[in-house]
Amino acid sequence: MKIRLATNDDAAAIAQMWHLGWHQGHAAVVDAELVRLRTPQEFATRTLAHLAQCHVAESDGVLAGFFMLEGDELYQFYVGADHQGSGAATKLMAAAEAELVGRRAWLACAVGNERAAAFYRKAGWQHVRTGPYEVETSGGPRQVQEWRFEKQL
Repeated sequence: MKIRLATNDDAAAIAQMWHLGWHQGHAAVVDAELVRLRTPQEFATRTLAHLAQCHVAESDGVLAGFFMLEGDELYQFYVGADHQGSGAATKLMAAAEAELVGRRAWLACAVGNERAAAFYRKAGWQHVRTGPYEVETSGGPRQVQEWRFEKQL
């Protein structure tokens, strides 16, 4: 698996993976209005806005996953359905953590997204609080309940 900075050529595949992955992990645990707002177009727009901070993982030329950084935040972290359980997430997390070395990094995980939370705990991230987190949407900012995880890297 090769991990590299994303390019414009990756944007459509990232947006599609982000859209599908977000619905897989969040649709059952957030409010219906947020689910309605999370359209393919919204993810395409958000991908382009965050592309400069995005790293992708490729396996045999196919997008296996990606992460986005925003300062000290591991802002987004997704592994495609075809690569879940393959070890890709562990490799991708190691790459994300390497980018955040020397920092007290943090990430937000939607309350109820048990699969992601279990992975973060296994990777050594510590749950430090539960509370509101502002997310961007095409309809303006919205608040969701998050589990905040931190790790000194």
